[in-house]
Amino acid sequence: MAFKLDPCAIRQGPDFLQRCAVGLLAAATAVMPLMAFEAPPAYAKLTAGDGVKNASAILRNALPINNKPIRQAQRALEAISEELRVPGSKSLGPIARSLRTAQSAISSGRDKIVADFAPSKRAEGQAALAKLEASLVEFNAIIDAKDKQLVPIKQRECLEYVGQVEEAMVSGLTFEVPKEYADRPLLKGRATLEMKVDIRETPEGPISPTLTIVLDGYNAPVSAGQFLDLVQRGFYNGMEIQRSDGFVVQTGDPDGPATGFVDPDTGKLRIVPMEIRVEGDKEPVYDLNLEDLGRYNETPVLPFNAYGTLAWARAEFDNNSASSQVFFLLKESELTPTGANLLDGRYAVFGYVVQNQDTLGLMKVGDKIEFIKVVKGAENLVNGAKPKQQKAPQLEAAVAEVAEAAVVDS
Repeated sequence: MAFKLDPCAIRQGPDFLQRCAVGLLAAATAVMPLMAFEAPPAYAKLTAGDGVKNASAILRNALPINNKPIRQAQRALEAISEELRVPGSKSLGPIARSLRTAQSAISSGRDKIVADFAPSKRAEGQAALAKLEASLVEFNAIIDAKDKQLVPIKQRECLEYVGQVEEAMVSGLTFEVPKEYADRPLLKGRATLEMKVDIRETPEGPISPTLTIVLDGYNAPVSAGQFLDLVQRGFYNGMEIQRSDGFVVQTGDPDGPATGFVDPDTGKLRIVPMEIRVEGDKEPVYDLNLEDLGRYNETPVLPFNAYGTLAWARAEFDNNSASSQVFFLLKESELTPTGANLLDGRYAVFGYVVQNQDTLGLMKVGDKIEFIKVVKGAENLVNGAKPKQQKAPQLEAAVAEVAEAAVVDS
């Protein structure tokens, strides 16, 4: 069941807002309950601004870099999205100005950009920068031709190259993982996954979309690493969607009495500790959530602010009880405004769906995950499992043929 905040709440004061918040959160309990709590002071800001909602933009902002020229270019290119939304406007003048700002930042700051590339990523950084410069020239041609339909396509391409340039400035983690968690699977960078789901019922009939997920180990190495480890083990392959209520889509509860992943090496339930990095902090907070710390108004680097935000589900009153159950947020701006929503700082975000996230809203309980697999960044996982080997179809057919021949001969 989906719940929405009544617009009348804005006129009925903070007490009403707090009651709404508690009621909404109670309705949002999952297979492993999300959380129960007393509404903190942050809920007085329930009507605050909504911030950045684009998952790819959040991931760019989350990169631990401090390079002014590339950030200026990024902001100028991202501003084009708002300029495209101006109703009735056919002028490309504001877009052209933003594009000139981006080009100027790259041109005048090129040496500073190149100087910030990590030594191990210098070649890929320079290649991405060259692609960005060429794409900006092509973007200018689109503006000159007044082809507004191509503007968002070229904008996305330029921003993709910006993200590649920025990531080439990061060589690895900028902090040390606490000793008690350093032997866990850790993602020391980012990884891109594909998740294929068989959806049985849509207005157009059954579909099997493939969603693209980016895990952020720069800010959540333990959380992202343990999820990637489960992906490599094939843990989620063939698993059903176990909750879909208009608020979240959830999976990860295995068959049997265990509520999470039982490590075959130890025979014990493996847990994922709470891990949240706040904007401005040098490292994540472990074991405690921001409510425990009284940091209600502070914003996590990885916020619940995009449709398809990926986070760990956990037991109601135990921060360190996540194991294998995860949920994707079906973002509703009135319920989850930045810095004042029901989830930021209380649950550990470690990734975002960046492509085909709209299909999450079509998923229902019983729909099946065909597979989740790594397509980029597997080398950034340390202390993790090796990918589960799948038999090639040709090999399986050959083995079956040999077995059948042996039965006939006998």
